[in-house]
Amino acid sequence: MAASSLPLALEETCMANAQMANSDHDSDLYVSFSLIDASERIIALESTDPSSGMNSVLPSSVRIIALESTDPLELPAESPSAALALPPNQAANSIPAELVSGQIWLNGGVLMCACPDCRAPMSIRFWLMAADCWQCGTSIELSEEQEREARRLLANQEESSAPSPVATPAPAKALLPEAAPEPATNVSGTAKPAEPPKPARNAEQVSKPPQPAASSPKRPVRQPGPQRAASQPPGNAAVPRSTRRPPPRRPVSALENRVRARLQKSARATGVTAVVRDLFGCTPAWLVSLVFHLIVLTLLALFTLGSDDEGPFITLSTTVAKEVELGGDTIAIDPLNEVVFDLPVPKDMNLTNAEQREAVVKADQDARELRIDPGADEPSLPDLAQVKRLVGTATGGGQAVAARDPRIRVEVVKREGGTTLTEAAVARALRWMAMHQEADGHWSLHNFDKSARCSCSGGGSLRSDSAGTSLALLPYLGAGQTHLVGRYRDEVSRGLRWLLANQRENGDLRANSQGNSGMYAHGQATIVLCEAYMMTGDDTLRDPAQRAINFIVAAQNDAGGWRYEPKQAGDTSVVGWQVMALQSGRAAKLHVPDETLELAGVFLDSVSSSGGAKYAYVPRQAPTHIMTAEGLLCRMYLGWKLDMPGIEQGIRFLATQHLPNEREPDIYYWYYGTQALHHYGGAEWEIWNREMRQILVDSQERRGHAAGSWNPRGPHASVGGRLYMTALATCSLEVYYRHLPIFRQLDLE
Repeated sequence: MAASSLPLALEETCMANAQMANSDHDSDLYVSFSLIDASERIIALESTDPSSGMNSVLPSSVRIIALESTDPLELPAESPSAALALPPNQAANSIPAELVSGQIWLNGGVLMCACPDCRAPMSIRFWLMAADCWQCGTSIELSEEQEREARRLLANQEESSAPSPVATPAPAKALLPEAAPEPATNVSGTAKPAEPPKPARNAEQVSKPPQPAASSPKRPVRQPGPQRAASQPPGNAAVPRSTRRPPPRRPVSALENRVRARLQKSARATGVTAVVRDLFGCTPAWLVSLVFHLIVLTLLALFTLGSDDEGPFITLSTTVAKEVELGGDTIAIDPLNEVVFDLPVPKDMNLTNAEQREAVVKADQDARELRIDPGADEPSLPDLAQVKRLVGTATGGGQAVAARDPRIRVEVVKREGGTTLTEAAVARALRWMAMHQEADGHWSLHNFDKSARCSCSGGGSLRSDSAGTSLALLPYLGAGQTHLVGRYRDEVSRGLRWLLANQRENGDLRANSQGNSGMYAHGQATIVLCEAYMMTGDDTLRDPAQRAINFIVAAQNDAGGWRYEPKQAGDTSVVGWQVMALQSGRAAKLHVPDETLELAGVFLDSVSSSGGAKYAYVPRQAPTHIMTAEGLLCRMYLGWKLDMPGIEQGIRFLATQHLPNEREPDIYYWYYGTQALHHYGGAEWEIWNREMRQILVDSQERRGHAAGSWNPRGPHASVGGRLYMTALATCSLEVYYRHLPIFRQLDLE
C-alpha cells in the first residue's frame, strides 16, 4: 500500500479522539480518503521495526505527530479546489448569495427564509409556521406553498443524511514491498530531518505477501484488532481518493433533536394523520381541554334520569278503522285560569265554574283598590320595617291600629282569616259611601238618597248627621284611609272638617242629633277623631279629640254608666260606645282618667251575671247575647285577661248558641260579637268568622246604584237605615286589621 495510507490512519485516529472528546455534542466520525500510489506500501503504526522506513515513505506535505502528543492539532489549510468540492447536501445547507423574499433554505438543519422588508435571514419556527426578523422585527406566517417547500427540504435532508451500506474487504495478509523513503516536511513545507523510528506498541508485526484486490476499488474500513489492511488494485494506476469533510457542526441540545425529529415526522405524515397532527399539535392545550370537556358535558346532558311521576298523559286508541271518530270532550283553557290571587279564595268556591271564577277575578280587582305597593314612596306613612315591628310587638293597646297600614294588607288578611271576597266587599262599600257623601262633607242617615242620580232605598228614621258622618268615617279609617293617605283622602278630609266645624267648645259632637241618638253620636265621633289623630299624628286633631274625651268623662253617671243624655243612668248599649271612645283616646296617648274607666267597670258589674259571662241591657234585667257580646268586649279593653272564667264562658256561650244566622240578621250584634271573638281567637273565632264573612259577602248588593251597600234588615236597622247597616257591616269585614288582637301578636317579619 502507498505510504499515504499513513496519514489516513493518523487522521482517522485523531478524528476518533475528537469524536470521544465531543461525544456529548453528537459529533460524527469523519473519515477522509486521498489518492494512493500502487508502489506505496502500508506500514502498521504499531510497527517498531526500524527497517520499515516510516519517515521515508511519508510525503513532504504530511506532518508527523506522535500519538502520545498533547499539543494542539494544526491541520494544513485546504486548497481552493477542495473547498468547492462539496457534497450535494452541502449546497442546500449554505446561505444563498442573493436573498429573495419568499425563498426558503436549510442552514445547518435550521429552516431559513428572507425577510420581506430588509432581506435579512430569519429562522423559521416550523411548528408555528411563523418567523420573526431579528433586524427589523417583521413577523410573517408561511403560506401553503412555503410550507410544502419546507417539508420537502426537511425530507431531502433526512434522505441525504441516512447511512449507506459499506462493503467490508478481506483483511490484508502481507505488506507491499518497501518504497524509497521521502523526506518529511514540516508545516511550512521545508525539509525536516528524519527521525529514528520509534518502537512499535505491539511486540509482534505481521508481514505477509500481498493478496490480489477486487476488480473495483473499495473503501478501506476499520477492522477489529490491532492491525489495518487495505486492498490494492493491480498495476500502478492511481485510485481516486474521496474526501468527506463537512464543516464543523454546532452543539445540538437534546430538546432541539426532539423538536427536529417531531417536525420531520410531521413532514412525512399524510392524509388524516397529517390533519389530526396539525390540528392538535398546533392547538393550545387549554383550547383542546375546553373542547374535550364541552363534548363530555354534551354527552352527559343527553342522558336523563327517569322519573316515577309520569304527569298528565293522554291514552290514544291503537285500533285502526276506516271511520274517523272524534275524541272525548274538548276543554278550552280560559285565560282566567292564569290569574294568580294574592289573597285566599274561599274553599267552597268552584273555580272551574265560569261564573264563580269570573266573580272571583272581579273581586280580586276590586280588592286591590285599597292596597299600596310596599315599595311605593309614601312620605305620609312611617317606615315599613318599623310598622312590621310594631305589629309584631303591640297588642290591642297603644298601637292597636298599626295593622291598618295598606302596605301590609295582604299579609295581615291572610293570617287573620280574610279572603279576596271580604276585601272586595270592603272596597265596594267604601265606593258606595263615597257616592253618597254630601257636598259639605257630612253623611245623612235619613237623607242620603237625595243626592244626584241616587235610586237607593232604605233611608233611616233617625235624624243625626253627626252619627251618620261618624259611622261612615269609621270604615274608611279602618281600611287605612285617612285625610293624608289613601284613595279616599278627600272624602275623609271633608268629613273630618264637618265634624270639627260642628263641635262645641266643651267638646260636644252631638250636633243636630235628635231623640235618643245624642250620646251614641258623640261616642262614635270621638272614636273617629282619636283614631284619625293616632294614625296621622296631625296636631290639628289633638285638641278636638281631647275635648271630646273630656265631654265623655263629664257626662258619666255616678254609677259609672252613660245613656242618651249626660249624667243619665246608663245602659250597656250606650256604655259600649263610650268605653270604645275612651280606649281610643288612651291609645292615642290622650288624657283619660283612670277613675272613669274604673267606674265603667262598676256599671258592667251591675249588669253582669254568671260570674261576668253574660250581660243585660240595664241592671236587674235578663242577659241577652247582644249585650253579652258588647259587655265582653268592654271587659277586654278594661283589662280582663284571657284566662278569666267570665271571658271564656261568655265566648263559648256566643260561639255555640248564637252564631251569625242569615235568617236572623242583627248587624249590631254581629259588629260587637265579631270584635270580641277576634280578640279571643282559637277555634271559636274560626267558626264565627266562617259564618260571619259568608253571610255579609253573600248579602251585599251587586247591582244598580246600591251596589256595595247592604239592605237594612234586623233590629234597629230601620232606624239607622242603609247607611247604618253598610257602615257596621264594613267594619265587621275589616276586623282582620282594624284592631290588633289583644291577647296575641302577629309576626310579619
